[in-house]
Amino acid sequence: MTLKIGIDVGGTFTDFLVTRKGEDPGIYKVLSTPEDPSLGVIAGLEEIARNRSLSLTELAAAIETIVHGTTVTTNAALTMNGAKTGLLTTRGVRDALEMRRGIREERYNNRFTNVPPLVARHLRAPIAGRLDYRGEEIDPLNTSDISEAIRLFREESVTAVAICFMNSFANAQHEKRAEEIVRSEMPDAYVTRSSDLLPSIRFYDRVSTTVLNSYVGPKLGSYLDNLTRRLGEIGFGGLLLIMQSNGGVVSPETARDHAALTLLSGPAAGPGAGLEYARIHDRDSCITVDMGGTSFDAALVRNGTPLVVTDGEINRYRLALPMLGIHTIGAGGGSIGWIDEGGLLRMGPQSAGADPGPACYGKGGTLPTSTDADLVLGYLDPEFFAGGKLHLDRDAAEEAIRTKIADPLGLSPADAAAGMYRVVNTNMAQGVREITIKRGYDPREFPMVVAGGAGPLHSCMIAEELEIPLFLVPRESSIFCAAGMLMSDLQHDFVRSFVSPLDAIDRDRLRETVDRVVREGTDLLEKDRIPEENRRFHLNFDCRYVKQYHEVSFPVSLDDARNGDLSRIVAAFHKEHDRMYGYSLEKEGTPVELINIRLRAVGTTEKPAFAEEDPAGEDASAAIKGERSAHLPGSGSFRTVPVYDGDRTRNGNRISGPAIVEQVNTTLFLDDGWDSTCDRYGSFVVRRRETKS
Repeated sequence: MTLKIGIDVGGTFTDFLVTRKGEDPGIYKVLSTPEDPSLGVIAGLEEIARNRSLSLTELAAAIETIVHGTTVTTNAALTMNGAKTGLLTTRGVRDALEMRRGIREERYNNRFTNVPPLVARHLRAPIAGRLDYRGEEIDPLNTSDISEAIRLFREESVTAVAICFMNSFANAQHEKRAEEIVRSEMPDAYVTRSSDLLPSIRFYDRVSTTVLNSYVGPKLGSYLDNLTRRLGEIGFGGLLLIMQSNGGVVSPETARDHAALTLLSGPAAGPGAGLEYARIHDRDSCITVDMGGTSFDAALVRNGTPLVVTDGEINRYRLALPMLGIHTIGAGGGSIGWIDEGGLLRMGPQSAGADPGPACYGKGGTLPTSTDADLVLGYLDPEFFAGGKLHLDRDAAEEAIRTKIADPLGLSPADAAAGMYRVVNTNMAQGVREITIKRGYDPREFPMVVAGGAGPLHSCMIAEELEIPLFLVPRESSIFCAAGMLMSDLQHDFVRSFVSPLDAIDRDRLRETVDRVVREGTDLLEKDRIPEENRRFHLNFDCRYVKQYHEVSFPVSLDDARNGDLSRIVAAFHKEHDRMYGYSLEKEGTPVELINIRLRAVGTTEKPAFAEEDPAGEDASAAIKGERSAHLPGSGSFRTVPVYDGDRTRNGNRISGPAIVEQVNTTLFLDDGWDSTCDRYGSFVVRRRETKS
């Protein structure tokens, strides 16, 4: 028996998807253990073992692969709870970490304060030595400055060191020498060298990313040590892979050395999973939305490729590594409702989390949350939450809403709950606009793939607001990212700065640079034991019009780059610039400048195969389990609606809203005007009633 398991550690629940050839996948959820997430992982494996009538060691021996997404680095960055970090940088620019790019995020807000640097000023050590933009040495490296900085770091109990010198992307020798000295004199410190992590132009982007890597690195290293130790203790000897922010997976060793790659580890599996479900219905583009216990993640997949950005941020800190373009807001089942200074109802971003959780959990929580509102509105069955594992206290939910929301606003608890539901839905719809309309895409042109334990309860209202006529709710919706992890490929990203006008480019040097990066990717895929036929390479150029501030990244074929076919490359740039900004300067003859060469080396992996069902007709009456009163947002009133057992629906079964479809780990609310059809994999295809496509 060989099993593959996807594990996604979230803020409230840790999700598991267990697959084996010839079997339906197994879905499991356990409460997360924030103090040590590896404890939640082992608790989930224990539950899987009990369900299969195996001992924990027998289960561990049967596991071939574990693909794991973690929020350890994310939480460290969000809570400012990373390692005490020191920075070695070029003399004269140590304040770049605080000055950033000189642009205030809210330029018209005089009260707006800058985000505090992750490295205190006295721990940013200026080092003499300078390279020019071509990498040629102007002043030699002063190793005495480095030794003096190390003495300070020891006195200050620094445990992580970031090294980032000016123009080191063009010549790494100064940084390499500094790294040798630090590793020799501080052997236990976590060290990041910018020319290893991100050898690209733009100093602030590079120094911020390098510092982030060192800041979160020790936390991730400690967690991976705990995880691998606990897995070893139960007899796991299979392959462990860690999810990256770019949607691919890497070994724990690579993740440990490049911890910033995991800053969006958990939600990064979602877009890839959404694409696989969309392809079942002959779509290669989609919007994925995932509403969990703490957050709401939205992402866009277009023409078979999830949107990737290289200018992202986490907690307002610049992260210039390739990462999926996921927009995250604090809107989850645990999002707390509150009234602001102006008397307006707000939802989140604060969350009740797993402990104490929503008021209805009965674990001491007294603040009203989105889950409490869903319960009061009749969307949740208090006796069937999480398949009956957790009884929900409706009275506690009503009391929390009455005390904190309804009485201050002069509303009934039901009306206050409806307001909470409407506000959180509006927040999530705005989150979808961030990754569609703001990037030049019309959300109405994309099917929406809905995920998360709470997502299907809110999906009709999100789709209504955005005028999206079709959305999918996968059978594995509640553990969507865990499923996506098993659908992910091994990926390695490379970037090399190559600043040159395209019309004066050195074609031989361009070819040599591209070939060198491809060789580096090939070497890593060979270490990953990926056979040659499963290797793919995707090349992107970052270009801009001369004197422009921002670049546009667009795909370029390897053949065009190697052959120096500049006409095709320039045409592709003009087209992408026009799509993004609504204009191009092609007719004006404005010269185009190459800034960066990016390569993604992909090793395709075997994906889990889900069993197909035979057609069973439209009649879903066999899945009816009862009825209950639920709030209908359109009419603003309560109405008795049928309740279906989603685990008993079969291929072709059709359910017309208003209705509630319950599964062990999630619930789908169908508003009036929406119909759902069960597809051959047990997922739900939901259409607005008047829409046929």
